[in-house]
Order: sequence, then structure tokens, then C-alpha cells
Amino acid sequence: MGLSEAPGQRDTQALLSTTQTMELRRRDYHVERPLLNQEQLEELGNRGSATGTWQWRNWFRCSRARAYALLLQYLPVLTWLPQYPVREWLLGDLLSGLSVAIMQLPQGLAYALLAGLPPVFGLYSSFYPVFIYFLFGTSRHISVGTFAVMSVMVGSVTESLAPDEDFLQASNSTVDVAARDARRVQLASALSVLVGLFQVGLGLVHFGFVVTYLSEPLVRGYTTAASVQVFISQLKYVFGLHLSSRSGPLSLIYTALEVCWNLPKTVVNTLVTAVVAGLVLVLVKLLNNKLQKHLPVPLPGELLTLIGATGISYGIGLNEVDVVGRIPAGLVPPVAPSPQLFARLVGNAFAIAVVGFAIAISLGKIFALRHGYRVDSNQELVALGLSNFIGGIFQCFPVSCSMSRSLVQESTGGNTQVAGAISSLFILIIILKLGELFQDLPKAVLAAVIIVNLKGMLMQFTDLCSLWKTNRVDLLIWLVTFVATILLNLDLGLAVAIAFSMLLVVVRIQLPHYSVLGQMPDTDVYRDVAEYSEAREVPGVKIFRSSTTMFFANAELYGDALKQRCGVDVDRLISQKKKLLRRQELKLKRLQKGNKLVKKDTSISINVNTGITNIESNDVEGSNVKVSAENELEDIAAGDQEDAKAPAMSSLKALGLPQPDFHSLILDLGTLSFVDTVCLKSLKNIFRDFREIEVEVYMAACHSPVVSQLEAGHFFDASITKQHLFASVHDAVIFALQHPRSGPVSPALVTKL
Repeated sequence: MGLSEAPGQRDTQALLSTTQTMELRRRDYHVERPLLNQEQLEELGNRGSATGTWQWRNWFRCSRARAYALLLQYLPVLTWLPQYPVREWLLGDLLSGLSVAIMQLPQGLAYALLAGLPPVFGLYSSFYPVFIYFLFGTSRHISVGTFAVMSVMVGSVTESLAPDEDFLQASNSTVDVAARDARRVQLASALSVLVGLFQVGLGLVHFGFVVTYLSEPLVRGYTTAASVQVFISQLKYVFGLHLSSRSGPLSLIYTALEVCWNLPKTVVNTLVTAVVAGLVLVLVKLLNNKLQKHLPVPLPGELLTLIGATGISYGIGLNEVDVVGRIPAGLVPPVAPSPQLFARLVGNAFAIAVVGFAIAISLGKIFALRHGYRVDSNQELVALGLSNFIGGIFQCFPVSCSMSRSLVQESTGGNTQVAGAISSLFILIIILKLGELFQDLPKAVLAAVIIVNLKGMLMQFTDLCSLWKTNRVDLLIWLVTFVATILLNLDLGLAVAIAFSMLLVVVRIQLPHYSVLGQMPDTDVYRDVAEYSEAREVPGVKIFRSSTTMFFANAELYGDALKQRCGVDVDRLISQKKKLLRRQELKLKRLQKGNKLVKKDTSISINVNTGITNIESNDVEGSNVKVSAENELEDIAAGDQEDAKAPAMSSLKALGLPQPDFHSLILDLGTLSFVDTVCLKSLKNIFRDFREIEVEVYMAACHSPVVSQLEAGHFFDASITKQHLFASVHDAVIFALQHPRSGPVSPALVTKL
């Protein structure tokens, strides 16, 4: 047996022949089905009115099962905790909780400085909200607590409403720190309560979808600008400078300029402390990345840096270096917020509530998608709201979730929020017993911790390159958000960013892509003839499509684009037709008036002549002549009237006007998602105008809700029926060719389609 006759080769040849045969069969394969307009489709599918679901009736039903369902809905811990697999998950959650707590301690102390508060309140904000979220949250992996962006937003409020200038002592012109801090704590706790009320309220009314209007470029641009604000706000601790507190538009620019002007006053010991602490943190992070596969948990670089810096500061005493100061042991009693402050904080509270929820739900959905579970956005609003509300009563400031801590909680084996509960209990131990050990911790070290942890958000500047390549509009949103937040501060910047994003949505709706469709060869697929060179328009049929829905904001633009793309000046043609018809009507009126005068004069003339010439003749002959003359005039007048009416009832061709090169227009309404009154009127105007120029209009690919709305709006009548609405564009094309408005169509063309 030769090599050419090997079994493998024969199998290959057989397979190739089989493949070729299947290919030939596939080429000959075609589907035949009847054409379906909307009326036939409803009859075939036995369409009926959808039964309405009265959801509000269920809201007021009271039963044990419903009460239990509501309890599980709003207290999710009762759903998953009884089924918690202790052997499989407890060790991972324990290690994860300890790792997160080790990060939570220095970040809580540091982010309290961002909020303009004493460091111990950062520890409070790392305990109460975390434990509340353990009970009410639905995400298993996010780490709730202090966050840089939220802290700097709180700091902008506290520093603007309680600036240092309001607490100057008259005797020596120094700031009364105790009174200032007490006032700022009062403001921050009231702000947290108000943020919680907003979030809980929005969650209860199922307003969680609001975060969808905060696009990813907007959120990333905003957090990048916030990280720049955080960075500049920490420069005074790095250089040991005493700067005036600023707030409002351009405050960041003024602060940066003031730092530059005061650089000669830098405290060298403070700068060296911050630089050394920063280098140690960076080296530890690099080491963790290098040994990630070999370490069960990351090295606690931040905690080690804090312990080392505190020991050095306590042992040798760093001169001229600001330290954290007294950290009271124990928890503080709950304090009711002052309602008088709510009116001054309502705008900032809403902005903080939206930003905090947007960051938390974004991270929560990322982890949920990665691990295969679902996050309820409305319940997340409730959980964050209760965390902030109860935390505010215990003098915490508003919190969200931290990206860095969440990544650590997931990567170290965390499976549920048991890890969060363990981290909060560890923070509780520090608050009760170990917090006072960090009284000699230099603030410069906390500033270094904050700046090093900003790396992830500052790396978002690389979005500029990727967005430039992928989507210029999203790049514009990112830049406007960033610039507005830098110049106008965090609250006004967010408002400007959202307004600009909504404006771009309106602009995109106002400028959709309109296209004339052609048929792809040997298919029933229709594509834009400007994009597909092989797409060919069906002779005598024009197919028009818009990339977005038609409603009051763009209905007029839709009609204008339709008339422009059809290649016929519809309005001018209708105007010329009406002008000619008016001329014919005037001509008819003049003919009718002239005929009446001629008839009257002729009748008198005949009577007189008859009396003179035939006075002695037979009267019967005179009467016959008169009747004959009158009949002849009537025939002439009738003929003139018919001649006048005939052009008025004739076609464009008879009037001498140019005819469109198509007899049917098909509107592809597959993108139509809803119908308003303006849309109804615009569609009726399209039918009226194109019928004026002898073009029949059909609609195709409407969704069932759109058809129902057309029916509710009384769109269908004697002139526009459901026979003008087809299930697909191809059905409409074939029907239009089979029923042309003017002239026969080649049967071969219909058969080919």
C-alpha cells in the first residue's frame, strides 16, 4: 500500500467530499414562509391584551410568609449565615478579616485627617459602619469603612463651615483646637446622618438604578480629581507647613500656590519622616507583589510603618514634628444630630450619598461577577444608608468602600462579610485598649500612608490614552469631570459632570445615524448602502432607518433626514402640486362664470331673432331652435368643466411634475422603543406627505409594546391600517413590490427577493 493510499488520507478525502456536498446543499437551502403584516401576525399568534399586574396590591397584603420574606430581603445576613460552611470558609474569612483590619487601622487614622477630624474618629468610622454592613449588605467582598474620596469630601464641608479663623483666641491669636474639633465632629456626624437618610430613602423607593447615570468615565474622572485633591491636601503634613483652610471654587489652586510659596518654611525633620515612611511603604508593596505567590497574607507594611514610626517618635523624640496626640480609650455615647445643620448640609449630603453609593456598587458588581453571585443595588443603598445613619449617631463621618482594602479582602481568602465583622471586632479592641499607644505617631507618616495608597487612583490618568483610542466622547466626559472637580471643588464638580453627561446624552439623541438600507446579495438582510458596498437598493423601494428612537426631541429631525435621504424635495414637490391645483381651480371657476354669462346672452339673442324673422311662422319651430341652442351650450359648458376637472384629479406626470424614482417607502422602526404624541403626529405626517407625491408608506419591525402604544394613540384608522405594518423589513419589501402604487413590477424581481 503506497503512501498516497494511506487510510488517513482516504478519510480526509471522504471528509472533504462530505464537506463540499454539505456546502452545496447549504447554498441551495432556502426558507419559504408567508408574508406577515401586523394584522396577520396578530391573527396567527392569537394576540390578546396583557393581563395587568397590580403590584400595589401585594404591598398592602399582610401575612406571615410576606413578613418573613421582607425580613430576609432587608436583613440578608439571615439568608446566608445559617448556611455558612464553617470548615471551608472560616479560616479564609479569619485571615482576610485580620489583614483588612491591619490596613483599616492606619487608613482610619489617616483618613480622619482628610476629613478635618481627630484621628480617633477614623477608628470609630472603621467599626460601627462595618458591623452594620455585615448585617444588611449583599456584597461578600467589599470592605466598607473610611475612603479617601469620601473623607476629602467631608473635609471640604467641615473646613468650609468651621474654618480655623472662626476659632482664633483673642489673647494670643492661636486656634482653639478643642472647640474647632468639637464643631467639626458635630458637622461630620450630622452630615453622616443626612447621607444615611438619603441613601435609605432612595433604597426603599428602589432608586438604585440612579447609579447607571454615573458612567464609568465620569466616576473614574471624578475619583482621579479627588485623588489629586487628597494629594495636595496632604502636602502641608509632608512639609510641616501651617496653611489657611480654604473652600469653594479654585480652593485647590490657591492651596497649591500657597504650598509653593511656603516651601522655604519646610520643617526638615517632618519632610525626612514622610519620605522615609513613604519609601518603606513602597518597598513593602513591591515586595508583596514579588512574593505574592509565596505569602499566605501580604506583609502589613502600613502597620509595621506605624509601629516603627511611633516607637522612634516615642523613644528619641522627633523635634518639630506634629504627632497625632491624645487618642481616648473607649467608645463614645450616641449623640443626636442637630436638625438646624441639615439645611446647610443637604446639598453636600446628597452629593456624598450618590458618590459613596456609586463607588460601592461598582466594586460590588465587579466582585459579584467574578465570583458568581448577585448584588442587589437597592439593598446596597439601604445597607450603606443604615451604616452611615447609625454611624453618624455614634459620631462617625460618612463612609463607603475602599478599593485597596476590598482587593486585599478578596485576595486573602475572604468569602463573606464575616471577614468584615472580624476586622470591625479587631478595630474595637484597638479602640478600647490599644489606641492610646499611637499618640506619638507623626502625622507625616499618616500623610505618607495616604499618598502611597493613592497610587491606584492616580494611575487612572492612563485612561486618557485608552479613551482617546476607543471613544472620544467618553474622553470628553472624563476631561470635563476632572477639570470641573479640580476647579470647582468636589460638590460643584460632580453637579457639573452629571449635567454635562446628561447634555451629551441629549446631543447623541439629537444627532443619530440615519441610513438608507439595501439588500445584501442573495439574503434577506438589509444594511446601510453607505457602509456596505455590496448592499443594493431594491428598485422602486426606499428603506429608511434611524439608529435611535423617535420622540419629541428628534421627531422633526427624523422627518427632515427622511426627506433628505430619499433624494426628493418632498415639500417643494407638494407645494408645486398644490400651486398647480389652485390654478386649475381658479380656471374652473372662471370657466363656470364665463359659461353662465354666455348662456344668458345667447338665450336673449335667440328669442329676439326668432320674433323678427319668423313672426308669422310656426311657434313650434322657434321653440325647437331655442331648445337646441340651449342644449348645445350646456354640452359645451359641461365639456369645459370636465376639461377643467381632469387636470385637477390627474397624477404628477399629468401635471408635468417630476416623479420620485420609488413607489414605496419602508420605515424600519426596529429601534423605536416607545411612542409619544409627537411621534404619532410625525408618522401620520410622513404618511400624508409621501402619499401626496404618490408614494405608499409601510412600517416594519415594530416591537409589541410599540404596537400597543400606536393602538392606544389611535394611529390606525381607515387610511392607515395594520396592513401597512409588517413583521420584518423583507416582508414589507416583497409586499411593496407585489402591490406597487404605480405601474407593474417585474415578477422576476419579486421571485428573486
